[in-house]
Amino acid sequence: MTNPNSIVAIVPAAGVGSRMQSQLPKQYIELQGKTVLEHSLNKLSRVDGVHHILVAISATDDYFHSLELNTDIVKTVIGGKERADSVLAALDALADNPPQWVLVHDAARPLVDVTDINNLVKQCLQSGEGGILAAKVRDTIKRGDDYVHETVPRDQLFQALTPQFFPYQALRQALMQALAEGVAITDEASAMEWAQHKVRLVCGRSDNFKITTPEDLQLANFLLAQQVTELL
Repeated sequence: MTNPNSIVAIVPAAGVGSRMQSQLPKQYIELQGKTVLEHSLNKLSRVDGVHHILVAISATDDYFHSLELNTDIVKTVIGGKERADSVLAALDALADNPPQWVLVHDAARPLVDVTDINNLVKQCLQSGEGGILAAKVRDTIKRGDDYVHETVPRDQLFQALTPQFFPYQALRQALMQALAEGVAITDEASAMEWAQHKVRLVCGRSDNFKITTPEDLQLANFLLAQQVTELL
């Protein structure tokens, strides 16, 4: 890839979503006529500079290949047990012809705003630093167990969202080293933080939530209906 700002989107989608209490993995549940994963992929396909999307799926996935997708743009790779394993598998699959940047997005965040993603990409490319979409914490935060131990000041607290956007080589190296040393990696930013890279915070919409529970499905279905109406 000769473009110095070439971007590949990576979508880890090998999970089963046990908290959803569904026979289907949550990324294949249908909302507004399309699966959750299809909504997410459609958003990524509209991002400036993204011409390839690599989806990490389970080796036992019986659903993905029944989707109607543009296979010239969307490809698959076999993912791993954890999110970080799936992302690294996708990065490894790109090693022979690596992009400059990768945009990693949760399969179960179909509500992400394309304008927010374009803003994230623009800010990171201008600064030459990786970054993530994030939302300021608005609620009062308590630390404790059965009882409150303290109220945590929220002035500098953010909820990490996706996509997360990083230089390909730096992210691959950070994930490889962190996993080799047994570091708990919750998202790409945590691997980059551990490797002492700067991670930009780019504010995004707070309704870009990850579908995890049946209650989330109801809200996502309602909000997606509004988005579909706005596009008509």
